[in-house]
Amino acid sequence: MASNDALTTADEYQDLLLESPGFSEFLLGLATLSASRLGADGSTVECTITVERDRAPSTVAASSVEGQRLDETQYGFGSGPCLTALRQQRTVLIDDLANDQRWGRYMASIAKADVRSVLAVPIPTDPSARAALNSYAHTTHAFDPAAVALVEDHAASMSRILRLALRLHAPEVLPGKLRAALKSRAVVDAAVSLVMLQTRGGRDGALELLQAAASSTNRRIQEIAREIVEGTQLPYSPDGSKR
Repeated sequence: MASNDALTTADEYQDLLLESPGFSEFLLGLATLSASRLGADGSTVECTITVERDRAPSTVAASSVEGQRLDETQYGFGSGPCLTALRQQRTVLIDDLANDQRWGRYMASIAKADVRSVLAVPIPTDPSARAALNSYAHTTHAFDPAAVALVEDHAASMSRILRLALRLHAPEVLPGKLRAALKSRAVVDAAVSLVMLQTRGGRDGALELLQAAASSTNRRIQEIAREIVEGTQLPYSPDGSKR
């Protein structure tokens, strides 16, 4: 992990904001810049930024598709390290994902992901929004005390420019149906992760199982996904029949 005294300067943040064609591009730049700096020693670190407004969290930027999926799976369960960091405004560190018992169902659902340690740090923002910088590493104990302090400083230094950006760019007003659809997608993603864990199969196979269960019971896939997320075991056999 990089050991720079300062990962990014205020001037670099301002330049990024001024040079980005839009808000989304600016946020993506923040996540990508964070990932590149945190992995400056050759290690791979995925970085994401979560912003929550009106109790609706979303991954507004991610340095990789994998990082975004790890974030969004939490939203389906309604809990996880990143949501805890954001809502409780405290740093959350997972040194070894395989041996951490917190957020059990979420942790189990991402057990097959190539991630071994997680660090989530709140980014101070205005009262109308909460934010967190999330870092996923592919080795255990990737974030020693010095690295944690470094990321906390990085998140703090990001605060002012992110607050400014959030003020300049009004929150996107999502129609009720679209917001519900985004929530349903998060639940389905969470259920797919659990099915992958229980069947030891791939993502496509897990999604096919959910689709088969929905077809055989004449129900919506979102309903079945919700049952799986809220239950303790996969309630359907591979052929879609009730266990």
